[in-house]
Amino acid sequence: MAELTCKYSSVQTMGTLDGPGVRFVLFLQGCPLSCGYCHNPETRAFDGGKTATVTEIMAKVSRCRSYFGKKGGITVSGGEPLVQAKFITELFKECRKAGIHTCIDTSGCILSDDIEEMLNYTDLCLLDIKMTNNEDYKKLIGCDMSAPLGFLQKLSEKDVKVWLRQVIVEGINDNEENVKLFNDIAEKYDNVTFTELLPFRKLCESKYKEMNIPFPFEAYPETERAVIEKLSQKLTKRNK
Repeated sequence: MAELTCKYSSVQTMGTLDGPGVRFVLFLQGCPLSCGYCHNPETRAFDGGKTATVTEIMAKVSRCRSYFGKKGGITVSGGEPLVQAKFITELFKECRKAGIHTCIDTSGCILSDDIEEMLNYTDLCLLDIKMTNNEDYKKLIGCDMSAPLGFLQKLSEKDVKVWLRQVIVEGINDNEENVKLFNDIAEKYDNVTFTELLPFRKLCESKYKEMNIPFPFEAYPETERAVIEKLSQKLTKRNK
């Protein structure tokens, strides 16, 4: 039987923003959403990227393992990693055998039997609750809010540890009512151990220009650090 392969965009060998400790980050290719502030538009297409087997990715991970320490490990991001759940399952099985911490960074927009199986080998999920009302989800993200909430419920049933995150965009969700709704979601689940608000940035703007596609959130300003600090004071789960 042929070994499973993935389509991936890139890897980052010493990530520090994608889970606990130092991480090997695998950015998979393909995403069904259309987030207005997407930072990785090059990962959207399902027919792009490079190909690698589980063995080939594990070889790359192993070369970085000395940097992981006690907290680090592998994070699979995207794109949307859930679209390649079968591959991640086999990759995470190998990581578990090797004692390597596993994490997915996801929008939670899909749920299937394959994804449920993958969660059996997932130590941590970085889940983006991108908006806190269904209207904005459908308009700005491209899916119904029930999708990530249903995924969060499944994470709870599987007892997978979760960090909830949200990008704050001034003029859209930079208000205390949004943070209250975000807290309400987090407080409902004991497996949500940490929440975080992230500032909207335009470092990705050059990618859109290179790809000759419009940047939907071009008109919005970058979110000031003071706004994030003020709103973050309202978070109820702030300690990792």
